[in-house]
Amino acid sequence: MLRFAPTQAARAASIAFCQQVAPAVGSSIAAQALTARWMSTAPAPGPKPVNPEFSSGPCKKHPGYNISNLPTSSLGRSHRSKLGKERLKFAIDETKRMLGIPDDYLVGIVPASDTGAYEMAMWNMLGAKDVDVCHWESFGKGWFADAISHLKLRDTIEVTEHTAGYGELPDLTKTNKDRDICFTFNGTTSGVRVQDGCDWIADDRTGLTLCDATSAVFAMNMPWEKLDVTTYSWQKVLGGEGAHGMLILSPRAVERLESYTPENRPLPKIFRLTKKGKLDAGIFKGATINTPSMMAVEDYIDALAWAESVGGNDGLIKISNNNLGVIEKFVSENEWIGFLAKDKAVRSNTSVCCTLDLSPEQIKAFVALLDKENVALDIGGYRDAPPSIRIWCGATVETADVEALMPWLKWAFDEVRK
Repeated sequence: MLRFAPTQAARAASIAFCQQVAPAVGSSIAAQALTARWMSTAPAPGPKPVNPEFSSGPCKKHPGYNISNLPTSSLGRSHRSKLGKERLKFAIDETKRMLGIPDDYLVGIVPASDTGAYEMAMWNMLGAKDVDVCHWESFGKGWFADAISHLKLRDTIEVTEHTAGYGELPDLTKTNKDRDICFTFNGTTSGVRVQDGCDWIADDRTGLTLCDATSAVFAMNMPWEKLDVTTYSWQKVLGGEGAHGMLILSPRAVERLESYTPENRPLPKIFRLTKKGKLDAGIFKGATINTPSMMAVEDYIDALAWAESVGGNDGLIKISNNNLGVIEKFVSENEWIGFLAKDKAVRSNTSVCCTLDLSPEQIKAFVALLDKENVALDIGGYRDAPPSIRIWCGATVETADVEALMPWLKWAFDEVRK
């Protein structure tokens, strides 16, 4: 039986580790000078968050997490053993149950996190039809670059780019139902997501939809009937460990795999989803392509058990929405802070990106100051995004900690403007 009440020793060790080894954020000399100047005597605005971890990946472990609670019987055993395969299959089955994935869809554990899962899908399936690639932040832009520069799809098919700037969403209704469509469900680096329901995806489409949902799964309702390939990783909303990806396939995606073999496209072993023209079904029963970390598997299963304890998928979504609500209220009350995603309908409830009425150097100092105070760690905006901050609001982040953070944002803003 897993326990979810945190021990005082574990909490103390976690906070001590943060205080001792967390590096200062903001690498420029000017930002460091500003931070040093504003290590001030200004009074604290209130209690600090109990846990200062707001990283957008890897993300905070779930409340009550204790590594000593993880079963160890599968450690040191072959992942091909009866026990190893049972644990992997259990992780797959629990994922499918908790997310409400249709019975005829397949779920597999694959190498190399969400990146590996999405690249695997691209390299196996793209090229059979023209492609629409939709992107509005760095990772989606990366999928587009891979499609044209590495897969060189424009040598054989038409590839259309649908794009928008950070904080905005392109007109997705311009996509074509007879093409394959690549998109991210939630732009982790821009804080912009697609709208609920994905109504812009046709039910009678002939192309496939390939969806990178790494910072959306377990935080947003996934319209499975609209999604043919979905990928995510453990280290986002559930706060699991990195290096392992999840690949979810509809029957239409399986049909593509078994009917289409890209010409002159060699695939490394860790990308191969078929054998002799047929789906390698073992991947979706726990027979992973290569050796997984069984400790990471147990960590993921533990996260799933915690998720069940807070109400399952619906409970996780509610927590993320509540966390976003705290920030929305704060933004509405303070003119100096705003959302990168101005349209609430497409605003992320996980990777919440905010702009500040500060210069880029002042924003770096703002981030570094909160880091130094051990109030908020890893909240700097993504390097390719406009100057901003990014606060992770996935369900492992407790709402009370988001509430405690808000007065400190105002405190840091006032400090760096002195």
